[in-house]
Amino acid sequence: MRLRLTPREDSFYDMFADSANNLVTGARLLVELISDGADRPAIAEKMRACEHAGDECTHAIMRRLNETFITPFDREDIYRLASTIDDVMDEMEEAADLVVLYKIDEFPKGIVHMVEVLERAAELTAEAMPRLRSMKELNEYWIEINRLENQGDQVYRKLLAHLFSGEYDPLTVMKIKQVVDRLEEAADAFEHVANTVETIAVKES
Repeated sequence: MRLRLTPREDSFYDMFADSANNLVTGARLLVELISDGADRPAIAEKMRACEHAGDECTHAIMRRLNETFITPFDREDIYRLASTIDDVMDEMEEAADLVVLYKIDEFPKGIVHMVEVLERAAELTAEAMPRLRSMKELNEYWIEINRLENQGDQVYRKLLAHLFSGEYDPLTVMKIKQVVDRLEEAADAFEHVANTVETIAVKES
């Protein structure tokens, strides 16, 4: 056990928890967005507010980092974790925005599975953040996130195959593909969050 001669700033744990909980809100908004009969402009507006809230969380972490002498773990890892969580939210918000901008009314069925992967990844990430305090029981988190990301890759490839099957006109293919690409990037970003948590846990063990 490391001995500390000066107080350590522990508020980062709560700030990361808030940031991760915001991802759950964003993922659930995506579920609403692709539902039949959804008011997509209204949901996209909520997503923008969610993205702004995420930015505020990230900025608060950065401000605290600049003001803090003793941090709970490496400063660069705090920066990386805050940034990767922010990346997830940015990708989800961009996907929602594109749906509205392109006026997409119907989606391939596979997109539901893609969003389900993101929702589960968000829930697991939110559950993991409080465990940073003890650095215990985190390995199952990053293992499951890795599994989900692989599952998301499979869904993504099937979606692309379906999009290019000839069922859709080229303009529709282009529009939906851009949305699906953002969802895939969000899944990748969740894995980056988990990889950062693994790095932190290994250093602190």
